[in-house]
Amino acid sequence: MTVRARKQMHLAARFPGVDNTTVWSDPRSRSQIEFASFEHLARTAERGLFDFFFLAEGLRLREHKGRIHDLDVVGRPESLTVLNALAAVTERLGLAATVNATFNEPYELARRLATLDHLSGGRAAWNVVTSPDAFTGENFRRGGCLDRAERYSRAAEFVATARELWDSWLPAEAGADGLPRPFAHRGRHFDIAGEFTVPRPPQGHPVVIQAGDSPEGREFAACAADVVFTRHGTLEAGREFYADVKGRLATYGRAPEDLKIMPGVTFVLGDTAAEAQERAFEIRRQQISPQNAILTLEQIWGVDLSSYDPDGPFPDIDPDPQSTLVQGRVRVADPSPGSRLRSNREDPYAVAEQWRTLSREKGLSLRQTVIEASGRQSFIGTPDAVAAELDEFVRTEAADGFVLVPHLTPGGLDEFVDRVVPLLQERGAFRTEYTGTTLRSHLGLTQSVWKG
Repeated sequence: MTVRARKQMHLAARFPGVDNTTVWSDPRSRSQIEFASFEHLARTAERGLFDFFFLAEGLRLREHKGRIHDLDVVGRPESLTVLNALAAVTERLGLAATVNATFNEPYELARRLATLDHLSGGRAAWNVVTSPDAFTGENFRRGGCLDRAERYSRAAEFVATARELWDSWLPAEAGADGLPRPFAHRGRHFDIAGEFTVPRPPQGHPVVIQAGDSPEGREFAACAADVVFTRHGTLEAGREFYADVKGRLATYGRAPEDLKIMPGVTFVLGDTAAEAQERAFEIRRQQISPQNAILTLEQIWGVDLSSYDPDGPFPDIDPDPQSTLVQGRVRVADPSPGSRLRSNREDPYAVAEQWRTLSREKGLSLRQTVIEASGRQSFIGTPDAVAAELDEFVRTEAADGFVLVPHLTPGGLDEFVDRVVPLLQERGAFRTEYTGTTLRSHLGLTQSVWKG
């Protein structure tokens, strides 16, 4: 009888920058732009044998009531530049950059990603995102934005075009140290021709990550991605998403192991379950201060709510979908994953009604409602309990691994690496050493086949 090998967990770390995940009032919080912060978290992730380090990106400073958002005033560094610097201070850790496919061009981005893959020895990854925001588009010559279908159509062709460019050089085994060949792409969104300036990347193609849960996003992931960065908070929701996306792969001639599903999660540890819950409650209160509760609600409602008491009743007014009060971010927030509230980014009226119902049924104040409704999935408990729960998600096919988003910048990952990783290793659920040098090898993905 063949004994099935224990499924191995994949782990990544997202740098918690310009958002309310970081408890900025904590004296241990540091800069979101100084290189020392990025270096600390990356080195910790590599010490924990993580697959990759993940950077988000914003292409315009957000505005709230016509003023630059508080968390954006110190700036938002360009992700690939940061990762090129981190390549020099890490050896095995994958380096993943979020880069927008709506406001970039294949030739330029393919060069930058190929360069990172060469400088890091095969550790580059690209998190493909699209933008629905005309406010962001004003920063670019084209301006404006694309509707949902056009965004995903452009993104799919963007990825395919980048792969054509990476394949336009002969691999070393096919020619004397590889040779360039002319390329030509004629498509709906891109019409380009010439010669690519960078030899084929060490991984063949850098790893492609896709973020999103929509039907369009799921199909795009099945067609083009190596990793899906998603959100789901319960075992049941995770299994549904996992089965749905993996079930789409065969249409594109792909096997289930060709795509890794890694939801973004947070964690809170304690010596006892009660201590962990107490810490989690306090962290959530710090993340959603009275000021942040009003700000969060204004992002959804598009209405000035400064006259409301955060500790008073939930407002009984409707949103303004046409408002420009908040610019540069999605106004309709996801509900707490796993809750009975549904995510509805297109219908703020539905979200408003869900939140009002939650407040009424549980007798919650404005701030308490925001805390409960907008919380990110967390694994809360003792290190052993958290390790067991993470392992269960992977063993029962609710995820292939996780992208951890700590609540402190940059030291929030230290406790997980010191206290949870050893327990995962004892369970046989996580590696005890790197066995390869490239990100594809860490993720168990095959080397991309040259399509000359």
